[in-house]
Parts: sequence; C-alpha cells; structure tokens
Amino acid sequence: MQRVFSTKVLRSDLEERLAELGVYTRWREEGPMPREFLLEEMAKADALITGGLRIDETLLSQAKALRVVSTTSVGYDHFDIAAMRRHGVVGTHTPGVLDDTVADLAMALVLATARRIVELDGWVRQGRWTKGFDESLFGVDVHHRTMGILGMGRIGEAVARRAHYGFGMNVLYHSRSRHPHAEASVHAVYASFDELLRQSDFVVLLTPLTPATIGLMNRDAFAKMKPSAIFINVSRGKTVVEEDLFQALQSGQIRAAGLDVFVTEPTPTDNPLLSLPNVVASPHIGSATQATRDDMDRLAVDNLIAVLEGRFEDARIVPELQDLVKEL
Repeated sequence: MQRVFSTKVLRSDLEERLAELGVYTRWREEGPMPREFLLEEMAKADALITGGLRIDETLLSQAKALRVVSTTSVGYDHFDIAAMRRHGVVGTHTPGVLDDTVADLAMALVLATARRIVELDGWVRQGRWTKGFDESLFGVDVHHRTMGILGMGRIGEAVARRAHYGFGMNVLYHSRSRHPHAEASVHAVYASFDELLRQSDFVVLLTPLTPATIGLMNRDAFAKMKPSAIFINVSRGKTVVEEDLFQALQSGQIRAAGLDVFVTEPTPTDNPLLSLPNVVASPHIGSATQATRDDMDRLAVDNLIAVLEGRFEDARIVPELQDLVKEL
C-alpha cells in the first residue's frame, strides 16, 4: 500500500486514481496548510505531488519513506537536486504539454508591448480619445522584424514558429547547444549572446533558472540592445536583475518590456517596474488555461504512478536525476 500526499487540490478523477494506490491525503480545511501538518504527512508519505513546494534537506530529512516528488510544473527550481540525490528521491515534472500555451502568452506580450495595448486601453477609458491623435501614441510593427530567443527548447521553438510563420519575422536564437530542427523548421539562425542582443527588435527570454542564468539579463546585457528593442520574460524572474531593467526602461535604453515573471512572486505593488507605462505585466500565467493546467496535473499523476510502479521509462524524470533511477 502506497501513501500519497498532495499539497494542492486536483480534479476528482485524478484524486481517485491516487487513492487507488492506497492512502491519499491533502489539506482539506480552510486557510493555508500549517507547516506542522505538512511535516506530519511527509513523515508517512511514499510519494508527494506538489505545484511549487520547496523540496530541500529540511523537508527530506522528515520524509524517510519518500520515493518520488512529482511537480505539476515544467520548471523545477524548487527542487534541491543535491538533497534529493542524497535521499534517493526521484523528481518528475511536466514538460511538453504547456509549450503552445506559454508560446501564445509570449506572443501576446510581444503584441501588447509593441502596440501599447494596456497603456492605450487606459487612455481610452480615461476619456482621452479625441477625434484625432498624434504620433506620440504610435506603436511599432511586429511583422517582418527580428526576434531573438534566448533558450531554444520546446517553448522557444513554439514561439519561433509563431513569429516566423505568423508574422514573417526573422528568428535568431542563442542556446547552450545548436538546435538543427529549429534551424530547419522555422529557419532560426544561431547567434552568440551579444550578437543576438545587438540585432534583435524583440528579445524573448525562455531559459530555465540555473546558476548560469541567474541575473543573465543585467545592465551590461540591456546596454547591448537597441534603444528601439522590446524585452519579454516568460522564463523565471531571477534571470533578470530588476533594478537594471528598470533603469534601462526609464532611461530609454530599451523601448518596453513584457513580464510574466518577477524576482518576488507575487510581486509587490510598489515594485518600481509597475510604475512604468512601457511595462506590461501579468501574474506568472504562462501555462494558465484550464485545458493546459488539467493536462499538467494529469501528467504529474501519471509520472508519480509510473515511478511508484517502477516504470521509470514512462515518467518525465528531471534530467539531473535521470541516472538516480539506475540505482533504485
């Protein structure tokens, strides 16, 4: 009999599948889950399903029976990989099912910033629309411009496909390795980091959060971009030095930014970036459609069950823990 604990509410059919494994529990009271309840359940759990709980040494030291943590996200920067390796705990995630949904949002931010949709929506609502208007309200074209994608994974390729085939854009990309499929299918051209920043009209950040990408977009990076360029971040907030981005936007060093992620989430209302009219902000909603979130939850449950049943090849195990299953 397996004991499964969840830190989030799942669809009833998914909870029924987990209950079939043995014992399924989650916090069912009003208000936030107390830390004491979490640790009590973790002490008994064979498997955990979560959406973003920090999995670290403190938690794992209490979870003596834990075999697998299945996150309902594609990102897993809340996993302390070294601690999970020490405790022999497999981690899984949900890549693939959200690619098109996140790519849609990236393009929405591109369009909203380029055509100043949020700013001018407010302008109309304030009754400032008169019969005519001057070029101070003009935006910039998206079509046939150059998009630079930092991080050409599955989501990056989905963004590139929309940019190239939907808007006739030239696509540059920079990644840890070359992506021949993207180069062939959407005519993406590999460029160095600096070259991409210098040439792109839109810079879309899609890198995972790793030690190498923390603060990747900083004062030096923004200084290399065109004054007319627009920056889009749908990766992780800590990949950007927010103070440097604020200065770049306020000074006109770059034109605008569309941000779905922030260093602190929820970001406080006094975040200086939110005071700028050339910033479009959304609350980390890259994958937030009902269909996609349902698919992510389903895949997380599939992953958890596959690991518990020893079908490791059927689970989306995070890359850094792939070799761990050979020892189990």
